[in-house]
Amino acid sequence: MTEAQRIADLLTRAVWGEAWHGPGLHDILTDITAAQALAKPIPNAHSIWDLVLHLTAWADIVAKRLAGGRWEEDESWPEVRETDQTAWDATRAAAEQSHDRLAAVIRTLSEARLAELMPGEPPMVYIQLHGLIQHSLYHLGQIALLKKASSTGRA
Repeated sequence: MTEAQRIADLLTRAVWGEAWHGPGLHDILTDITAAQALAKPIPNAHSIWDLVLHLTAWADIVAKRLAGGRWEEDESWPEVRETDQTAWDATRAAAEQSHDRLAAVIRTLSEARLAELMPGEPPMVYIQLHGLIQHSLYHLGQIALLKKASSTGRA
């Protein structure tokens, strides 16, 4: 297995499970309703829906950067626009698909590409990819706490 394949595996496990840290994004989001996803049971915190959009945006931003593109700060926190169950289901599916697309791209990267700087600014591709996974897991923990808080009324 190449290093790129190992990184892609880590990203896939963060989304689909069988990870050391516990359930992946898919499993945590499976039984969350649109109302729970919109709830803000912790004052001044993002909602689950906000965080899922943010995770999707960052997977897309990293994919764009790998392809040589640049990103704008306002891309990283998209707004929740529609708030019904159909929109929530589409948001969850988009998060999974964006991470799957990125994992597929990562699997194709050479060792030399992993050592290159990202377009526009450091860090190296390798560091950006690990950073994305760490970022995803950080927010996944927040989502798990918000899910618990929206179910029980407290964190």
